[in-house]
Amino acid sequence: MKLWKRILPILVLALALPAVSSALDLPRIVSADWLEKNGSDPAIRIVDIRKPEEYKAGHVPNAINLFYGSWAVTREKLDNQLPEDEDLADLVKSAGIDKATPVVVVGKVDTTTDQVNSTRVAWTLRYAGVAQVGVLDGGFNKWSADKKPVSTDAGKAEAAKGKVSPNRPFLASKADVAAKLGKVILVDTRLPEFFFGIAKIPIVAREGRIPQSVNLPSAWIYTKEGAFKTREDLEAMAAGVVGKDKTAEIITYCDTGRVCSGWWFVLSEVLEYRNVKVYDGSVQEWAADANAPMIKYSWK
Repeated sequence: MKLWKRILPILVLALALPAVSSALDLPRIVSADWLEKNGSDPAIRIVDIRKPEEYKAGHVPNAINLFYGSWAVTREKLDNQLPEDEDLADLVKSAGIDKATPVVVVGKVDTTTDQVNSTRVAWTLRYAGVAQVGVLDGGFNKWSADKKPVSTDAGKAEAAKGKVSPNRPFLASKADVAAKLGKVILVDTRLPEFFFGIAKIPIVAREGRIPQSVNLPSAWIYTKEGAFKTREDLEAMAAGVVGKDKTAEIITYCDTGRVCSGWWFVLSEVLEYRNVKVYDGSVQEWAADANAPMIKYSWK
């Protein structure tokens, strides 16, 4: 009885203490070495967004395949748009992902479009409410070049039972951009010739840029091998264009909302700017409105 009286207060104290979290601290830029070491952790979901035939030919062990087209759809004649919230929730949970699941996105890095496909999916997952999302640095290209293990077994995932819900502060609408001209840092992430207005892609109605925007091309994020540049380089580029105030509201845009996810990812997830959004409709939507102002042939 005396022993029990001595132990009881200790048990009560232990039960009152907060549980120690075993949550994985996922790097946002995930090295091949880190993923090789941690990729077998059942808490992690590895999502390969390459085409099914590329995935079948060889992939990171334990990865499941949900190709890029599952994550970005055509809506209201606009390309690379978010799926409807309900459809997105179904997609995320079908992959065994809920808001607490650490996710590593694996793509390829052959072109700038390939590179930003991974950051676009990362943004989409964060919009869906997933707390930790990383991108494999250098994609499957580097994984293969580094002679990391490769599997041809199809990955499987049980549907997640936890919750996901839209994180709307990550998204900016056309109305948001129009209302905040001059009050927010607008970052045009296209190459300079598109920003200046001497070039456009066919699906965009007019040349030029949204007024009062600055230029920070997503293509400049990556080395020639398709890996992310150093944090020091990325931070210097960001500070030189958007400044060092990490509380400032920033909206990134491009032609269709895909390329601008590159700087959204770097600013928000890597450099920890705290109020960064993607204008999903981007110039494809903006330029289609004849009344929406655009500027060309000027750097200011």
